[in-house]
Amino acid sequence: MNFYILFVVSVLFKSVYNKDGDCGCNVNREHQEHIGKDSVFGSLLDEDRCQSKFNCFDNIEEHINNQMILIPGGYYQVGTDDIVIEADKEGPKHLVELKSFYLDKYEVSNKDFYAFTKSTEYKTEAETFGDSFVFTLFLNNTFKEKLKDFRVAQAPWWYKVSNTSWYHPFGPDSNNSEIMDHPVIHVSWNDAKAYCIWKGLRLPTEEEWEAACRGGHKDTKYPWGDKLFPNKKHMANIWQGTFPHHNSAKDGYIGTNPVHLFPQNDFGLHNMAGNVWEWTDSVWSKDTPLEKVKRGGSYLCHLSYCYRYRCSARSHNTDDSSAGNLGFRCAKSA
Repeated sequence: MNFYILFVVSVLFKSVYNKDGDCGCNVNREHQEHIGKDSVFGSLLDEDRCQSKFNCFDNIEEHINNQMILIPGGYYQVGTDDIVIEADKEGPKHLVELKSFYLDKYEVSNKDFYAFTKSTEYKTEAETFGDSFVFTLFLNNTFKEKLKDFRVAQAPWWYKVSNTSWYHPFGPDSNNSEIMDHPVIHVSWNDAKAYCIWKGLRLPTEEEWEAACRGGHKDTKYPWGDKLFPNKKHMANIWQGTFPHHNSAKDGYIGTNPVHLFPQNDFGLHNMAGNVWEWTDSVWSKDTPLEKVKRGGSYLCHLSYCYRYRCSARSHNTDDSSAGNLGFRCAKSA
């Protein structure tokens, strides 16, 4: 546990939350060619992926029954008229009609992702590119001095660290063996989609995600209601203290927390706010098809910095980007 507290975090943001929301949440990987279609990734996305060289997940019914929540079809509110970050297009509030669907009650964990990679020999994009982003608090000063020219310009608390990946989440000398019940991180949208396909599932749309976040209610700010700390109780893993230099960890965690912790919402879903950002299947804009929407905020979010742990809050990254606060959960049409 001490190792985790000393060495756990990563993400994409900037310093002070303001009207345009420029907090660095959507810092992207520099453009590089995507993995070829003859790779494991390409084969997994092929509709015939399960017929020969890949062992696809074969306990889907058990997973649905034990690990997913049925969200009933109907009309749900998405968006808000209480807009905080104009540039994120959080509003206006409106109703959408959704068909019934299932959603994972937990974020995909390191244990889950390990089973996927063991079955398929899949290599994530962070592994293929050879690097990902690590947050400043989880690097020692000597290492940071060596990497000072590899920081994100608009978010200098993020360092691009070689040989960082889902299995080495805090740099090449780290591993996730003691946090297998925490959400997998350093996974791109493409990685998340490949995992869901292997599982016989899919990523949720952002409309589905937001409907699920509110737990069947309208106009609620957070998955549990409108008060951030009802009865002075911590309901989610978000930043406590002064970003980015001091996290008091009053909620119990400096980095990610186990996927089953913190109270579920009225649908029975855990960690729909905070912990890690979650990829959705939705495109940010028709003009930028490679920019995918992510939802929920992360353990690095704070009112003064990235007030995006609200159900209506949105952000985005390119589909090949990864970081230490970016994960996902899967959905399935009912």
